[in-house]
Amino acid sequence: MADSEFIAVVNDTNPSSNGKAYSLTISGNNHSQLLGKKIGDVVDGIFVGSGESTLSGYKLEITGGSDKTGTPMRRDLEGGNRQSILVTKSVGFKGNKLVYKTKDGDKKRFRYNPDGLRKRRVFRGSMITQDTRQINLKVVEAGNKSLEDLLGSKEEASE
Repeated sequence: MADSEFIAVVNDTNPSSNGKAYSLTISGNNHSQLLGKKIGDVVDGIFVGSGESTLSGYKLEITGGSDKTGTPMRRDLEGGNRQSILVTKSVGFKGNKLVYKTKDGDKKRFRYNPDGLRKRRVFRGSMITQDTRQINLKVVEAGNKSLEDLLGSKEEASE
């Protein structure tokens, strides 16, 4: 049962919310509604959350995610399988080279950004599959109630 659920991180794009994000669990029938969707697709908010915390009236865009091992999804890869690709500084790779130097017994870390640094990294494709564990969503169209009213009281009660 634990394998058939997603964690949805919903980012509130309303300027007055200061970019607050909310974490929800998607399971059951709503889980199967999101399978096969891709990064960039817009989904109805009724499929996100459970019970009275569903986001009915909201339109949410899928912006990314990760699988059960933490491998990030990438928009430009087809399918939902893991792929090893050669990347420069972009999504999933910062492009820094760490160098540790010791001077007078102190070990210091330096970051260099060399031009043309490329690395082979593993990414997951843009399609949501059974292996996906986290889905990142952003609000495209807001509903009648704000996200703070729908989801904020639940977080304050748990603290």
